[in-house]
Amino acid sequence: MKRLVLALAGLVLAAVAAAATAQWKPSRPVTVIVPWAAGGSTDQVTRIAAGELEKTLGQKVVIVNQPGAAGSIGTKNALEAAKDGYTWAAGAAQDLGAYRTLGMLDTNLGDWHLFLHVANVPVVGVNAAAPYKDMKELLDAMKAKPGEVTVATAGVTSGGHNAMEAIAKATGVKYRHVTYDGGNPAVVATVGGETQVTTQLAVEQAEMIRAKRIRPLASVSDKPVVIEGYGTIEPITKWIPNFKAATNYFGIFVPKGVPPEVVATLEKAWADTIANNEALKKYAASRGAVFAPVSGEAAQKAAFPAVQANAWLMFDSGKAKVSPDTVGIPRP
Repeated sequence: MKRLVLALAGLVLAAVAAAATAQWKPSRPVTVIVPWAAGGSTDQVTRIAAGELEKTLGQKVVIVNQPGAAGSIGTKNALEAAKDGYTWAAGAAQDLGAYRTLGMLDTNLGDWHLFLHVANVPVVGVNAAAPYKDMKELLDAMKAKPGEVTVATAGVTSGGHNAMEAIAKATGVKYRHVTYDGGNPAVVATVGGETQVTTQLAVEQAEMIRAKRIRPLASVSDKPVVIEGYGTIEPITKWIPNFKAATNYFGIFVPKGVPPEVVATLEKAWADTIANNEALKKYAASRGAVFAPVSGEAAQKAAFPAVQANAWLMFDSGKAKVSPDTVGIPRP
């Protein structure tokens, strides 16, 4: 009897292992929910990645934009969808990991399989007619007129908002926050003069920077950003020497609980198709992003420092409802 039980257990384990490595061939289109407006950083890169994945999956990958509540509405819809592998989410991993501390959505990185493709860097950009010629002049203006300089972002937890909050924390300046439903609308608002400044991502500002509609003052990083057709944007550490910024990874997120063959197929696609993908490399080079594909446990480890920085920045600035250390996010 004992031998029979062991034999049956072995068969079950073998079946599970076989399922985990089986090739998934979707029989209908896959939906990727982008929880931000069309044209923003998440929308841009997800459409490129989706097009490349279609070649591997042999099925359409449809992008659906569902903006609102700092990306938590669309992410919630993906999390609560049927666990059949046909509904994914997309975005920045640092947002995904901080929703619980903000009281927006009861989830964390561990609830998802992460498939990351690029890292994005925020840029301090000003309207071309604004008087600020470098970062020092902007900071001086913010200090001279606290709360008067308007800064456009895609809302609380967005890369642009986090960047400006980190700058404010490091320098003590105060600003007037103006929020939009995505990075692209925030950039357009700055171009149109609704706001003076945007701190959204380089990928969202690149076209307007090349067109000289936005003047970039600094990359919110300790490294410069290079945009094809424009040149180099100096790092903010030139003006704020001790400034620290965690790497902001973007990707596709698949909720745990889907069939193991879905995860196995995507992991193979990331290794075979995404890891050296020319379309994504070209996108990153043209828009000032960093090509950085990674999946699985390595993706969890890569993304977590930005989650820590984001969650604690929100908590320290009074925007989080729950202390991060109570939900498994220790202070960095």
